[in-house]
Amino acid sequence: MAEDFVNDKLGHRQRVKQRFLNDDGNNMADYELLEFLLMQAIPRRDVKPIAKELLRRFGSFAEVIYASPQELMKTKWVKDNVCVLFKLIATVVKRVCLQNLKDNQTPLLLNTEAVIEYCRATMAYAEVEELHVMFLDNSMQLLGVQLIQKGSLTGVAVSPREIIKIALEQKASNIIMVHNHPSDNIRPSENDIYVTGQVEQACDLMGIKLQDHIIIGKSDFFSFLKHKMLNRLTRS
Repeated sequence: MAEDFVNDKLGHRQRVKQRFLNDDGNNMADYELLEFLLMQAIPRRDVKPIAKELLRRFGSFAEVIYASPQELMKTKWVKDNVCVLFKLIATVVKRVCLQNLKDNQTPLLLNTEAVIEYCRATMAYAEVEELHVMFLDNSMQLLGVQLIQKGSLTGVAVSPREIIKIALEQKASNIIMVHNHPSDNIRPSENDIYVTGQVEQACDLMGIKLQDHIIIGKSDFFSFLKHKMLNRLTRS
């Protein structure tokens, strides 16, 4: 319908673009920045109401960007172009965070902020639990990161043998396990503690060190190392 299309004679889109260019969008509200993004994917339509509706439905800018296409497209006018754009942004953020980890010469255990930033960008907003493992060399530098397994809303199956196999292939001396809790409750479950012990034991037999197990939430994280919950098997 004609009323659904924006009359841009007054140059609203150009003004929004100029506001972004003035200071890289630092002074734009979340709905304004999201509006500018939507302009790139939805031509000739007033996208401000769409931006506000997305924020209302998902709760935050990050939740919108990381939402699944199926959920995004429940909002009127949101089609494939928008989903691809948001997926591209999320992928770029992950790539930049990973590059920061690889380029930084600080041992990963001393670079907690960058590690958490990467982990949050990679899995904090996933709809099910995912287990990722970081593989490190003797100097605690990153060799690689691999998604080991995806699970349900409340758990993921873990094979210590698979983790060891990949660690040996990567010639890794150390590993860091990371998984997310979609519930955003970062406290470890009994199964989390049990699995950590199993992986730690398997690593110990192969001369590999489990340096940490991190549980990632959207706004916080839990570190087994920080809470002194590692090395129980080697101490016993």
